[in-house]
Amino acid sequence: MKFIPIQNKSRPLSQTIRAGYAVSFIDRLRGLMFRSSIAESEGLVLVQRRDSVLDSSIHMMFVPFDLAVVWVAERGEVVDVQLARSWRPAYFPRRPARYVLELHASRLGDFQIGDQVILGAPA
Repeated sequence: MKFIPIQNKSRPLSQTIRAGYAVSFIDRLRGLMFRSSIAESEGLVLVQRRDSVLDSSIHMMFVPFDLAVVWVAERGEVVDVQLARSWRPAYFPRRPARYVLELHASRLGDFQIGDQVILGAPA
């Protein structure tokens, strides 16, 4: 899997984020399941084909820790931010999103609805 830097143009981040870039169905399905933890500087970007509420929904089954989840539309605008609790069946964004950014729960305050996010080029 490739990794990308994440930036918030609207507010400085407390710490740099380096996120996996999950494009394939298998990578998106696996997500962060079965991991024991995630570092504060890590994340995962689930990439969908288009902006969608249904396609950008997530589940927290087999994820044993809470996550900060940031939904980003194709144009880079944050359309929703939620704390996703472990072992919950489903979370949906308020508005259609193409990218789902899954982060350490402590990063929840780093993003707000309306922020502009830059997802770096996969390396």
